[in-house]
Amino acid sequence: MFATSNGPLIQEPMAIFAYLVALVGFVFILGESKNHILRKFFHYAPPLIWTYFLPMISTTLGIIPSSSDLYSFVSAYILPVGLLLLLLSINVKATLKLGPKAILMFLAGTVGVIVGGPIALAIFQPYLPEDAWTGVAALAGSWIGGSANMAALVEAVDTPEHILSPIIVVDTVVGYSWMGIMIALAGYQARFDKWNKADNRIIGEVNKQVGELEKKNARPIAVPQLLAILGLGFGLAFIVGKFSEKLPQGAILNTATWTIMIISAIGIVLSFTKVRELENYGASKVGYAGIYLLLATIGAKANLIYVVEAPQYILMGIVWLAIHILFLFGAARLLRSPMFFVAVGSQGNIGGTSSAPVVASVFQPALAPVGLLMGLLGNIVGTYGAIVCAKLAQMVSQM
Repeated sequence: MFATSNGPLIQEPMAIFAYLVALVGFVFILGESKNHILRKFFHYAPPLIWTYFLPMISTTLGIIPSSSDLYSFVSAYILPVGLLLLLLSINVKATLKLGPKAILMFLAGTVGVIVGGPIALAIFQPYLPEDAWTGVAALAGSWIGGSANMAALVEAVDTPEHILSPIIVVDTVVGYSWMGIMIALAGYQARFDKWNKADNRIIGEVNKQVGELEKKNARPIAVPQLLAILGLGFGLAFIVGKFSEKLPQGAILNTATWTIMIISAIGIVLSFTKVRELENYGASKVGYAGIYLLLATIGAKANLIYVVEAPQYILMGIVWLAIHILFLFGAARLLRSPMFFVAVGSQGNIGGTSSAPVVASVFQPALAPVGLLMGLLGNIVGTYGAIVCAKLAQMVSQM
């Protein structure tokens, strides 16, 4: 609608950056409004959802492009900075008190993705190309860990462009719609936990303990500390990124995967040192700003036109996600797990490191690092789980 004969209305990377930052900032300012109508609206549709969907709508309308050097820069540098700043703030001792249920719920979600892909493909195979199984493999990589795993699977099974384009839209539209639903369900976690007879006392205790500690040590952000936070984040992200380029490259371990793994390890190590005191000056808040910008660029990559042109892919994605959800809630019922573990278990798979900590923070404000750890677990097992899913999908395509 707004596109010119030369393409989208805004094309220069810096102009796109300004547009996205302004868009995200405006949404969050409205979300803080004391207006009764706006408060009620954002209660049911939190700002985070619009951080993703408004850029998607902007791309569909031709305001910004679906591909830009800015998006690659944000993924290569801003994401590692965000991960580092969130992880160095983690309270490992308190987090370990949560026990093994969070990991079991994550693994239940992983099995749901592995099993759901071939089943959904079997249902929609008559309406899809013969090589659609390669798209299932790529999406399985994304839905068990994130975009780095997707890139690994695309290379491993040689997913063609005509399959990959609609699959990316399924990843963003279906995957992040589920994220929005999970955020909306946060207000019902007490009811769910009561119905499920879940013992969430330890979650409440850890959330309170970590929250009180952060509140007690919190300081106003000052220029020296802010510069230290930015310098540490971008400095390490750049060094690790360059170092990762020198490491062995393959379908499973590429530069992006190496970078995420190394920067995450550094962040956890720093959480045991004096560097963790940067959290007192808002290190994680700066990290969140980077993650929100990443979500905006992810949304910008999706064009809703593909939903109209290839609805069978969207429907396949919905069925696939429904199977994942059934496995999660089935496991939650068996384990009597609280809603918080359902959320972090699901987003650790479907959302990965970009959205899992954000969703976790909506459910339990002080426990965002738990979501991040689930996302990192997804990065570790994602490629291997996706390969199993790919083999099963290939078998379905040959039936």
